[in-house]
Amino acid sequence: MIAASLLLAAAAPAQPAYRDMANWLCRPGRVDACSGDIAATIVTPDGVHVREPRLRHTPPKVDCFYVYPTTSMDPAPLSDMIAGDGETGMAASQAAPFRSVCRVFAPLYRQVTLPALRAAMRTGKRLSAADFETPYADVRAAFRDYLARDNRGRPFALIGHSQGSALLKRLVMEEIDGKPVQRRMLSAILPGTAVLVPRGRDVGGDLKSVPLCRAASQTGCVVTWASYRDTNPPPANALFGRAAAGTGDLVAGCTNPARLAGGSAPLDPLLGFPWWQGGVAQFKQPAIWTALGKPVGTRFVRMPGLLSGECVERGGFRYLAVRVNPVAATDLTAATVGPDTVGDTAYPDWGFHVVDIAIVERDLIRLVARQSAAWHIRK
Repeated sequence: MIAASLLLAAAAPAQPAYRDMANWLCRPGRVDACSGDIAATIVTPDGVHVREPRLRHTPPKVDCFYVYPTTSMDPAPLSDMIAGDGETGMAASQAAPFRSVCRVFAPLYRQVTLPALRAAMRTGKRLSAADFETPYADVRAAFRDYLARDNRGRPFALIGHSQGSALLKRLVMEEIDGKPVQRRMLSAILPGTAVLVPRGRDVGGDLKSVPLCRAASQTGCVVTWASYRDTNPPPANALFGRAAAGTGDLVAGCTNPARLAGGSAPLDPLLGFPWWQGGVAQFKQPAIWTALGKPVGTRFVRMPGLLSGECVERGGFRYLAVRVNPVAATDLTAATVGPDTVGDTAYPDWGFHVVDIAIVERDLIRLVARQSAAWHIRK
C-alpha cells in the first residue's frame, strides 16, 4: 500500500445528482446499454447450433442494482461521467441479460480507471483506500436515490464485479447490514472481491448479519467468489481469493453460484463481449465463435458441458476452481487460456477474474429468479 493516494492530487468535481437521468448508464424503460439484443445460440456438444427461444417478457417483480467493474479508459485517475465503450460494453455483457428477471439500474460513477490501474501494476504500487472514496460516494448516492425514487418497497439484488463488487461490499456494510432495508435485499452478488468470514462460518467478519448464500431460496445473503482455472491455481502473489494481511483468522468466502451448498457442478456460462483478452476464450464483438467451422450469429453463446466448477481451498486461497471440459464438437477449448492478459502481458495472479460473471451468468440469473419467487412467497 503506498503511503499517499495516487489520486488525491486530482480534484474531484461536485457529487453527481442522480435525479439527472444522464447520470445513469442503465434504467428500465429506455434505450441504453442494457436494452440491446441478448439473444444467445446454444452450441451442443455434438456441434448443433440452436438459437435460444425468445423469452416471454413479463414485468419483473424485482430490481437489480448493478455497479460495473474497472473498465473506463479515460486518461485520468478517475473517470468522468460520460459513458465510453468500456462502460456500455460491460453493462451490455454483464447486466443486460438480467433484465429477463429484474429491472436493471446501473449508475455511472467516477471510478478508478484502467490507465490508473495499469500504471499501478507497472510500478508495483497498490492503490490506497483513499483512491476509492469518490467512487464509493457516487455509488452510495446513486443507491440512496434509487431507494428514494424507484424502489417503492420492491426486493432487489445488488450485482457488482471487481471494483464494483468492492464498492457494493462497503455499501452493504454501511447502508444495509442489520438495517430494515436488508429484508428487501435478495442477494449481493459480489465476485472478484474478498468478502471475509470466520473460518467455518457463513456470517461474521466483514458483514455482521448478512451471511453467505447456501440455498437458492435464501435471501438477504451474499454470493461471492474468485475464479481460477483448475490447472492454473492461484500463485503466491495472486490478487483474489484470500484475506489481506492483518485480518486475523478471517478467510475469503467462496460460494459456487451453480451449487450454493457446495461441491462440484456444471456451470452455465453466457459468453459474449469481453473487456480484456484472456479468461475463458479470446474473441471479438459481436460474438464470433466457431463450432466445426460454423459461425455463431448472436451476441451471446451458451455451451452446455464446457465448464464445471467447485469452491476449493488450496495454498491459503479459497476460490472457484473452473474445469474446462473437452468438447469435441468445437474448437473453443483450444482457444481457452489460463491467466488473464493485459495487452500482451500475462497475469497468472489474476486467474479468470475478467470472466468471473460470464462463466456463471445463467446460474446467477436463475438464482435471482428463484430468490424473487421465495421472497414473494414469504411476503
